[in-house]
Amino acid sequence: MFPTRQAARRLALQSSRRWSHSVAPSPRLNPVTEKDLAYFSSILQPSSILSTLSPSKLPASELDPYNTDWIGRYKGTSTTVLRPRTTQEVSEIVKYCNEKRIGVVPQGGNTGLVGGSVPTGSGEVVVNLGNMSNVRHFDAVSGILVADAGCVLQSLTDYIAPQNHIMPVDLGAKGSCQIGGNVATNAGGLRLMRYGSLHGTVLGLEVVLPDGTILDLLSTLRKDNTGYDLKQLFIGAEGTLGIITGVSILTPPAPQASNNVILALPSFECVLPLFKTAKRQLSEIMSAFEYIDRTAYDLAVKHGQGRALNDEDVEGAACFVLIETSGGKREHDEEKLNELLETLMTADKPIINTGVMSQTPAQFASMWALREGVTEAVSKEGKAYKYDISVPLSSFKDVVDVTRERLREKGLLGPKAVKHVIGYGHVGDGNLHLNVVADAYTPEIEAALEPFVYELVAKYKGSISAEHGVGVMKTHALHYSKSNTAIEMMKRIKQVFDPNGIMNPGKVLP
Repeated sequence: MFPTRQAARRLALQSSRRWSHSVAPSPRLNPVTEKDLAYFSSILQPSSILSTLSPSKLPASELDPYNTDWIGRYKGTSTTVLRPRTTQEVSEIVKYCNEKRIGVVPQGGNTGLVGGSVPTGSGEVVVNLGNMSNVRHFDAVSGILVADAGCVLQSLTDYIAPQNHIMPVDLGAKGSCQIGGNVATNAGGLRLMRYGSLHGTVLGLEVVLPDGTILDLLSTLRKDNTGYDLKQLFIGAEGTLGIITGVSILTPPAPQASNNVILALPSFECVLPLFKTAKRQLSEIMSAFEYIDRTAYDLAVKHGQGRALNDEDVEGAACFVLIETSGGKREHDEEKLNELLETLMTADKPIINTGVMSQTPAQFASMWALREGVTEAVSKEGKAYKYDISVPLSSFKDVVDVTRERLREKGLLGPKAVKHVIGYGHVGDGNLHLNVVADAYTPEIEAALEPFVYELVAKYKGSISAEHGVGVMKTHALHYSKSNTAIEMMKRIKQVFDPNGIMNPGKVLP
């Protein structure tokens, strides 16, 4: 579970200044002036403008939540935050900024982990979509939802729940993140294994282009084979090609029965045989298969995120797996789970030590809380270097072990330096969250990790970003996952849409 918005702000402001990165704005772009602010005041309500340039001289600290990323690594010094209420207002803002060569930073819930939704310099204007939070339409028959980009993911979940539908994306930050930001970063999360990525579930988008043009691709059709599928360009583009203002998304029917089980495994070598067996026996009802190494589990328990197993059950366990099923009949699903557990426990060479299946909704939620709570536990334990990567499933443990050994060789392991190197994530889609937990952010640790981690990912032919995006954190490392030809094509697309380079400058592309 991610920290609350308030907790995130505290974490950001407490972060080490030595590790806070700031990137100078492009010399082609201009900072916001009092004259620009006067124009914004002519098209927006006073409550939609936050600026240190205003006559009221708003203190800069009031803009810290918009200037600072979730974990405090990146901090800009933008003087002006605009919070439009309509797509037309967004259009007028962007058109003006394009004419005046002012950088524009689109921002949703600002829950990202790679600095993609905060300014990289001092001159940009932040366009926060939090005021655009209306559900435009929901069809309970087709399950198609059309909503403003600023709708909070949890609010959309609550909105469609009475109609027996769920959102196809579920994140620990669902109480703060917004659907437009989810789409802009192609967020993955806990349901990707069952429902696929947003490239498949998003049916249409409304986007304000860098020249202010409103591109209406807000289709509610599941089948439309008429030429280029332009919406795909904006999914995962992180606001570098335009600002998403509306989303049409296919929501699946809510499962009539959900179960989960947490299993203790004697070694990592048992994870893949377990995954193979679970896929075969649970088939279509398996909706999640989450991996937690022993250190991550212990940190979650230590910091009060839950205790799924008794102390005696975790003795001798090297790692843990959380399996969720979502089906149409509880008795049927429970029978399948029980058969799976029996198969695992009675095998000639058991691949699990023990396991617990949830018996109540509270226990179901508690097991998920432990898995989602690893992130918050890490933040309580120390300063975290977070790497969201895709690598072959068989290499999850190797990546963690090799990284730990690298830090040991550099003399950086210890209570006053790196305290833990942990791995957890989504086995179902090959996404490993590699976290290095340190006493403080230091240049020495960062130098030991980068580009080492990215080179390690490239060795396994993986991706340097599985679901958090590139942002500003990984622009220099893009070549570890993309060929020179691919990067050149991305630059050409950027040039076509945004020749003046005003959209989210400094993000994604090196």
